[in-house]
Amino acid sequence: MITRRDGQSVRIAESALVAGKVVPAAPARRRGPAASYEELARVCSRGWQPLETERLGEWELRASGGFTRRANSVLPLGDPGLPLDAALTAVRRWYGERGLPAYVQTATGAEGTQELLCGELERRGWVREVTAEVWTGGLAPVADRAEGTGVVLSRQADEAWLARYQRKGVSEVALRVLGGGPSVWFATAPGAEGEAPAAIGRCVVDGRWAGFAAVEVDPGRRRQGLATEVMAALARRALAEGASAAWLQVETDNEVARALYAALGFTPHHAYHHYRAPDAPTPGAHDHETAMSTGRSGAATAAGGQETAGAAVDDRATAGAADAAGAVGDGRRCAHGRRSGHRQPG
Repeated sequence: MITRRDGQSVRIAESALVAGKVVPAAPARRRGPAASYEELARVCSRGWQPLETERLGEWELRASGGFTRRANSVLPLGDPGLPLDAALTAVRRWYGERGLPAYVQTATGAEGTQELLCGELERRGWVREVTAEVWTGGLAPVADRAEGTGVVLSRQADEAWLARYQRKGVSEVALRVLGGGPSVWFATAPGAEGEAPAAIGRCVVDGRWAGFAAVEVDPGRRRQGLATEVMAALARRALAEGASAAWLQVETDNEVARALYAALGFTPHHAYHHYRAPDAPTPGAHDHETAMSTGRSGAATAAGGQETAGAAVDDRATAGAADAAGAVGDGRRCAHGRRSGHRQPG
């Protein structure tokens, strides 16, 4: 069994092998802010905080009533303190006690990521459901893209903000996840009188990092620079709190969003994946959300949620070109595919 850099396992007949060795991760060659995988993984997790956590050795078990995969999966950084089979049995038991499918979130493509763990999970029948990427970039260029004119910042997701948020009927659990984080800001660009906001966004400031998510624009107000204004206003707030770097999440096949983020100066850092335990029930649309992605229907979706700015890409964020492409949401994508024109990483 050979595990490739992207985490996929390939079977090769032993008789066909002449020689082999473990290939280390390629050295970083990015223009964005330097960061280890572990640092970014912890920052992203704090930016989409679960309601319940428990340690299994150095692994972190996270649960939030099924709202997004990122908030309902294991973050396996380090040693679980048990042999792998015993650790996975404990994981399945813990999530089963909460009526949730067991997920493990892994990463590939950077130094210190978990290609070998991906291979071991696949060998045991765990199913990869979602793949997205974490991108990083400088924060000041985002702030410089627009003045943030007319954008209102708040510490809470109020009724107006939720009226534009693509996930309707948000539960108390979802509100707690949305509002969780070291320093959370919600941005609202007002719409016409009596109507939902023209655009919204979410940003979590955590030390030097600012994570963008849930950037969404009224379909009737696209191509007016609203996503750019929202992200610029949030970026200015984050700069004022001492942040200098930014992150977001985007699906690997979302070419519209990837082009947008590249134009904003973001570059890929690593990919992350959610593996579901064999025979575990597949979650419904409400179980997933991502930090950043853009809908194929032309709606751009941003980082954040869990799913693409949390399972969506669980989790999304955008600016500039997002106004041409559409709304930028929190990157939600369900296990069974697309919903409401938005793409969501897990």
